[in-house]
Amino acid sequence: MNVFINGEIQSVESSSLKLTNRGYNYGDGLFETLRVINSKIMFWEAHYFRLMSSMRILRMKIPMDFSPEYLEEKIVELVKANHLEKASVRVKINIHRNEGGYYTPEDNSVGYVISTKELETAFFTLKEEPYEVELFKDHYVQSGMLSTIKSNNKLVNILAGVYAKENDFDNCFLINEKKSVLEVTNGNIFVVKGEEIKTPPLSDGCLNGIIRKQLIEILGKSEDYTLKEESISPFELQKADEIFYTNAIQGVQSITKYRKKTYANTVAKSLVGKLNAKARLVDV
Repeated sequence: MNVFINGEIQSVESSSLKLTNRGYNYGDGLFETLRVINSKIMFWEAHYFRLMSSMRILRMKIPMDFSPEYLEEKIVELVKANHLEKASVRVKINIHRNEGGYYTPEDNSVGYVISTKELETAFFTLKEEPYEVELFKDHYVQSGMLSTIKSNNKLVNILAGVYAKENDFDNCFLINEKKSVLEVTNGNIFVVKGEEIKTPPLSDGCLNGIIRKQLIEILGKSEDYTLKEESISPFELQKADEIFYTNAIQGVQSITKYRKKTYANTVAKSLVGKLNAKARLVDV
């Protein structure tokens, strides 16, 4: 398997990152995860602009050659180098500020790594297996702009994942310091009650998710449901008819149980089809 590091393809075996890497030492980095199908990047424009926006928020110097065309070309080149051009692929772009300095960096230039992993399914599918989620209350995600980006600082997500695993849950809901429910460890949440669908606003600190954005656009055109970007309290979870979460790899995942409440997956099923149609129409 090959990776793409700072402008050239290298084998995983021969590649190396220095111990002085700031992403490793200080969490001074971010990442972008996307899905590639038959060498076509799904929702590439949205991914690219989120990546650029995140780098600006972290005050990183964006390389002159980081155009959407350049990065797309290098992603596809790596996919082909790994003989995955006809496959469905998970691609991860890691960006780190270059070494130098302690908490305060010596400069804001960056290095980057692009890696790939083959996926089982070509398009988004809704898994029908039971999926139980619990509320994680040990630590909070702070509301604000920094929490909306995919930075290397994901300890709350990690600890929530460990908690879920230790207690035989499939995932955990994360909350902010105001006790509003933000997301699960790996995706944005949508809560359905009757004809109303709610998802937390970015100001609460939830991830600025790519599939979240696509579903907001889809639901904005729907005559069957009203979408609201509003804070969600833990009490609303047990009153909901349906809850699902979204991310760029899974697409849509239904939550079937939270404590004593079980949920349907009717809306999630309909949205998976619309999401696949949108992906094929726009990018594939």
